[in-house]
Amino acid sequence: MKKKPTHRYWLFKSEPSAFSIDHLTKAPKQTAPWDGVRNYQARNFLRDDVQVGDEVLFYYSREEPLGVFGTMRVTKTGYPDKTAFDPKSCYYDASSDPEKPRWVVVDVTFVQKFPEPVTRDMLAEDSVTSKMLVMKRGMRLSIQPVTPEEWQAVHRLAGVATK
Repeated sequence: MKKKPTHRYWLFKSEPSAFSIDHLTKAPKQTAPWDGVRNYQARNFLRDDVQVGDEVLFYYSREEPLGVFGTMRVTKTGYPDKTAFDPKSCYYDASSDPEKPRWVVVDVTFVQKFPEPVTRDMLAEDSVTSKMLVMKRGMRLSIQPVTPEEWQAVHRLAGVATK
């Protein structure tokens, strides 16, 4: 039986106009729920695999510049995503049942903002980061595992030490 690693690395995507790393730094205690995930595979990662203490790359998608802007740490494991039950929320899901919640969130806490973003072009040019899931054509998953080598390489490209 294979043992799950005790500490994992992830990449979480967000559109900066919806929720940026700067929004996270201004949140109470620099902590916020990572809500609005509406893909079953990403939800399963949040529900089953993401654990307290896991470290996360904060990636901007869909809005230029695309890339990694900093890091966060998971501070609370999966719990029901209340936005699914709120008809006023853009993440509302009328078929989600509060008795059997379909969608989950985790809480993340700000760790660091990179002095300059590690852009998608920079990731593509590096021998380690060019193989990341986020770099694969058609990969739209908003929650993705990252290897320890990829984590280190992103920090090297950012010119910062891991915290």
